[in-house]
Formats: sequence, structure tokens, C-alpha cells
Amino acid sequence: MSHAKANIVPIVVAINKCDKAGANSEKVKLQLASEGLLLEEMGGDVQVVEVSATEKIGLDNLEEALLLQADMMDLKARIHGLAQANVMEARLDKGRGPLVTTIVKAGTLFNLLF
Repeated sequence: MSHAKANIVPIVVAINKCDKAGANSEKVKLQLASEGLLLEEMGGDVQVVEVSATEKIGLDNLEEALLLQADMMDLKARIHGLAQANVMEARLDKGRGPLVTTIVKAGTLFNLLF
């Protein structure tokens, strides 16, 4: 949070494990507010989305929030030239071969199937 705030980078918060018994997203939101993040529901500009990754709850809302933020920032991908991306995870799948999860920083990375 401090890095994003220092560089004036927009933040979208995903509160995970919202499906767990005893989960208290309001407590998390108050903690975020105490750290200086002004959430949308409190009149600020930080979007908060409640999700459960394992139960696949709220993932569409998270995607929508990220797309909205990208639209507001008018982010565009560079179509020509090489893509620049960070590999977050790499694995070997018996049926599909090598797979990677990436975050594309610039350019367009196409799904290559051989």
C-alpha cells in the first residue's frame, strides 16, 4: 500500500476468503481506512471487491473492477513489437505441456498453442 500511495498508483482491493465462517470484511475495510485508503463506499476512490478464490465467488466483480480502473486510466496495449511480461508461475502439465501465468506489462502476448 505504501508503494502504491507513494507513487500515486490506483489501488483495487480484493478481500479474499469471504466465504469462510466468521469472515468479517467490515473489519478489513476499517483497517484499510485506518491505513489511509479511502474506500468508494466511504466517499473515496479505492474499489473493494469481496472474493473467494476457492469457491470462485466474486471473481467476475473483481474482473469488472480491474477493467473499470483500466478504462478510467485509459490503458492501452502496444500492438506492435515484443511483449514485456513477468512470469508469475511456471509448471509442466502432463496433458498440455509447459504452462505459465504472466502479467503483461507492455505489448500483446498471444496464447500460443502448438
